[in-house]
Amino acid sequence: MNQEILIRNILPADNIALAKVIRDTMTEFGVNRPNTVFDDPTTDHLYELFQTERSIYNIAEINGEIAGGAGLFPTKGLPEDTCELVKMYLIPGARGFGLGRKLIERCVEKTKELGYKNIYIESMPELGKALNIYTKFGFEYLKGPMGNSGHCGCSLWMLKRL
Repeated sequence: MNQEILIRNILPADNIALAKVIRDTMTEFGVNRPNTVFDDPTTDHLYELFQTERSIYNIAEINGEIAGGAGLFPTKGLPEDTCELVKMYLIPGARGFGLGRKLIERCVEKTKELGYKNIYIESMPELGKALNIYTKFGFEYLKGPMGNSGHCGCSLWMLKRL
């Protein structure tokens, strides 16, 4: 079965579908709890959020349908040379054939273009497969959080130095 895969920048029309992907995925993994992206009001307005300077959000499409995405954001409180890899989610049918890896690769490339030297991640133990992929990309665990994302429901923190 041929699948047409496209990775592109977020558009205003993506907000509703992308918020659904994020919340459905969080529910699937049992991490749909307070103080996470699940109840963050910006989840419904990601296009607008990613108009922030030195940020980008990549949408992954399969056969013209939104399958997920991943972004980079200059989270408050992070050092000037560090961005956060944020809102990396894929629908179940988009997992297992390297699309997540492609999104991370694109984010790493964009990190350099945006002038960052480090990428930070906040996550949860329930997202084990994603955590394994992050470690394969050279992310290392930290003892505590950096910055002030407002997502105190996350209990794992990672950093990749470029």
